[in-house]
Amino acid sequence: MSHHIVETRDLHYVYPDGTVGLDGVSFRITHGESVALVGENGAGKSTLLHHINGYLAATKGEIRVGDHKVTLKNMDVVRRSVGMVFQNSDDQLFMPTVFDDVAFGPLNMGLENEEVEKKVHEALETVGASHLRKRPPYRLSQGEKRAVAIATVLVMSPDILVMDEPTSSLDPMSRKRLIELLRTFRHTKIIATHDLDMAMDLSERTIVLHKGRITADGPTAQLFQDEKLLHQSSLEKPLRMQQCPYPHP
Repeated sequence: MSHHIVETRDLHYVYPDGTVGLDGVSFRITHGESVALVGENGAGKSTLLHHINGYLAATKGEIRVGDHKVTLKNMDVVRRSVGMVFQNSDDQLFMPTVFDDVAFGPLNMGLENEEVEKKVHEALETVGASHLRKRPPYRLSQGEKRAVAIATVLVMSPDILVMDEPTSSLDPMSRKRLIELLRTFRHTKIIATHDLDMAMDLSERTIVLHKGRITADGPTAQLFQDEKLLHQSSLEKPLRMQQCPYPHP
């Protein structure tokens, strides 16, 4: 299933002000992998994700989704394969109701109303948000917004799910529900996050970015035990791997 593969080759990106966003990034993610992308603020995580979906164009190097280079000519097929959930759900929800937001993509694909209704129902059911279909997005909690934002992506049946800081601003229960939901997905997943405990829950493989370069790529549990690597990347061990300072009663 080559259409589920994401591959970058010597990817570089320089912002208009001269800031280096990516500096020679190369990796290959294959069908069904769930890969965490970690690093400090400014490491290049969001910049890299925006290249996967074609929101940014590489200064040098290339990125492929399946059999297609991510180029302007191939943008339609790339964006059908890659579903992206942004860090700020408000960037993704802009219609009067939840139903309208989730239906937006299928309607723009020209699907019949009956098929759109079916797809929206299935997507909202999957994320446990069917009861929100008539609600305006601005009246939702952060957790509800995140679930609906995911539904707007799932309704398009992507092969690859890309998420930028999916647990940010979520309360503990909403975070737990999101992790349980993501565990059920069989998509290829690429998840940029500061939440290293979530990375351990969802991803057997982790890529560490630092100043736009990959400094490590390997088994998640192994990398998160490397204190020197984490320190250089301004990261801390997941809470479950930190020694509890207080004895259990």
